[in-house]
Amino acid sequence: MDSLVYFVAIGAIVAGFVQGLSGFAFSLVAMSFWVWTVEPQLAGAMAVFGALTGQIIAAVTVRRGLDLKLLLPFLLGGIMGIPVGVAILPLLDVQLFKLVFGALLIVWCPLMLFARRLPRLTIGGHVADGAIGLIGGIMGGIGGFTGPVPTLWCVLRQWEKDTQRIVIQNFNLATLSLTMVAYIVTGKIKAEMLPMFAIVAPAMLIPTLVGARLYIGISEATFRKTVLTLLAASGAGLLASALPHFMSRV
Repeated sequence: MDSLVYFVAIGAIVAGFVQGLSGFAFSLVAMSFWVWTVEPQLAGAMAVFGALTGQIIAAVTVRRGLDLKLLLPFLLGGIMGIPVGVAILPLLDVQLFKLVFGALLIVWCPLMLFARRLPRLTIGGHVADGAIGLIGGIMGGIGGFTGPVPTLWCVLRQWEKDTQRIVIQNFNLATLSLTMVAYIVTGKIKAEMLPMFAIVAPAMLIPTLVGARLYIGISEATFRKTVLTLLAASGAGLLASALPHFMSRV
């Protein structure tokens, strides 16, 4: 039990700092720690809870306004996607999902990071934004992974960092809130999980505040590099968590 508490706290500390800095990635970072010692259902529930807690903290400490015209397509897509993700979760090979998505992040993000001049992606308008929100909502229902796809999309759009933060922070806050409600209604959140939630919340509090403080002072270029590096590292974490399961099947 002591080792379990240790891994839960360390995962929450590191993931809280990353989320405070970037506005996303709590679930991906925390799961890279928790997958080795925490039962999958508990880890998924804690990931959603921690990500939502971090977004609430960020909403208070890093206020970046609310552009409803920009945000609405993402939110509408996310709202439609969450119940789909929750519904397919019992049918999904989660390890295969982690393997494929992790590999995509590892390949694509470094290419974007080292490419000197990528053209700005402008196609699709609000329809494309809504489709990205839908994917983010589905991934949120699967395991609280609401942030990576919308974040990558914002980078491709080449929006400035505060505009990205408006989309990512508000989208994640709304979709994670709905995901938590869906998890409670469907019984994925159980009373015996609450003591672990009580470890996650205080462990992540100060690191999230520190990360949010650092975000305010970084430049546009540094923010872009940070986001892409974190996405690539998250992909590596997903691969690391999935590969042992596939090796055991051989």
